[in-house]
Amino acid sequence: MAGPRQALPSAPSSKWDIREKVWEHLEASGLAEFPRPVRGRIPNFKGSLQAGSSLGELDVFCRAREVKVDPDKPLEGARLAALQARKTLLVPTPRLRTGLFNRIVPPPGATKEILRRCATSQGVRDYSVPVGLDGKAQVDLVVVGSVAVSEKGWRIGKGEGYADMEYAMMVAMGAVQEDTPVVTIVHDCQVLDIAEELMDDHDLTVDYILTPTRTIQTNCKRPKPQGIMWHKVSSEMLGKIPILKTLRCREEQAGKDVTLRDEHPALANTSRAAASNKKVMAANTQPWAAPASAPVGQPQVESDPGNPKSEGSGTVTTVYVGNLPGSLRVSELKSALRELQVIPVGLNWQGAQHRAFLHYRDQGAAHRAVASLQGLSLGGNALRAELAKSQRSKGQGEISSHK
Repeated sequence: MAGPRQALPSAPSSKWDIREKVWEHLEASGLAEFPRPVRGRIPNFKGSLQAGSSLGELDVFCRAREVKVDPDKPLEGARLAALQARKTLLVPTPRLRTGLFNRIVPPPGATKEILRRCATSQGVRDYSVPVGLDGKAQVDLVVVGSVAVSEKGWRIGKGEGYADMEYAMMVAMGAVQEDTPVVTIVHDCQVLDIAEELMDDHDLTVDYILTPTRTIQTNCKRPKPQGIMWHKVSSEMLGKIPILKTLRCREEQAGKDVTLRDEHPALANTSRAAASNKKVMAANTQPWAAPASAPVGQPQVESDPGNPKSEGSGTVTTVYVGNLPGSLRVSELKSALRELQVIPVGLNWQGAQHRAFLHYRDQGAAHRAVASLQGLSLGGNALRAELAKSQRSKGQGEISSHK
C-alpha cells in the first residue's frame, strides 16, 4: 500500500475529493494514457493492457462462459482476454441509450489482430449484435472500471452511476446471481483507503482488483445491490434509458413498488421546491438564450455569470469556455454541447469577448463538460475550458480576468 499512500497522502473526505485526487495524480505523474484528459472519465493508465490480460489467470474467469466487460478504454485488455479465451463477451451500450448489452461476435476464423480490433471501442461497434431483455443472458463474471477502489472492495466510479445501474438491471433481468464475482482493473495508485461511510446501498462492490503488479482478492462481505432501487431513480434518468422503462413496467406488473425518487410522497415538497428553484434559475441565467437587447460588444449577462444567485442554486457550478472564434454563433456552441451530452442549465453568451459561461447543477456535470470541451476545435479554434474562477473567489472581477 506504500504506492497509493504516497500518491494520495491526505485522507479525502468525499467521493468527489477522491476522484479529483486520483485524476490529478494520474495526469501529474505521467501515468495517464489516451483518452486525455482523464478527468471525468474511467481513467486509462500505463499498464492497463497488462493488468487486463491477467484476468485470464483468475479461476473465476476460467470457469466463466459469459463475461460482461464495460466499454471503457482501460478494460480493453480484459475484453481481449475474454475473446481470446472464446468466452461470450457482453459489453453494455454506452450510457445504456439503445439497450443494455451488445454481444461481440468476431468473424469466423478471426486472427489475433482481428480479435484485438474487436476488443477496441470501434470493434465493439463493428462486431456486435444487440442482446434484448429476453436474450436470456447468464453472466458468470462482471468486469467494471473504477476511478478508485479499496482493498476492502469499496468502489468509486466517475460519478454518473451507470455501472451501478447496469448491475441492478442485470439483477432485475436475472442475468447475475448473488455470488456472481465482480472484477475491477486499475493502476496501483488507484487502490487506496476509502471510508465505508462514503458508500451508499446502491453502490457496487468488487471481489477482485487487478493492477499492473498485483491481484487482490477483497473478500468483501458487503451485499451488492439486489435490484433496481426505484426510489433512487429520477424521471430524468428514466427518460434517458429506454430499457429502464421496460423493466419498470415489468416490475410494476409483478406488483413491486416502482415509485420514482421525484414521485415519492415523502419527497413531494422537496420536488415542488426544486421545481420552483429551477424556474428561478431559468429566469436568472437564461438557459439556451442570451438577451437580444444587450448592446453590441457588451457581455450578454443579467447577473454575475460565474456565480448565479437564485434561491436553492447554491450547488451551481460554472464552466468558463474561452477562445471562441469571432464567427461562432451561440447556436453552434449549443449544438456542440448537445452532441457532447453536456447540456448546461444556463448559458451566458459573451461572443464579443470570445467566451461563454455554462452553469451546471452539480460538480460532476461541470467536470464532464470541462473534459469534453477542453481543446475541442470549433470554427478552427481550440477551445479553452475550465471551472470559472468565481468558483474559488466570488465576484465579477474574477470572471473578467479570464482572457
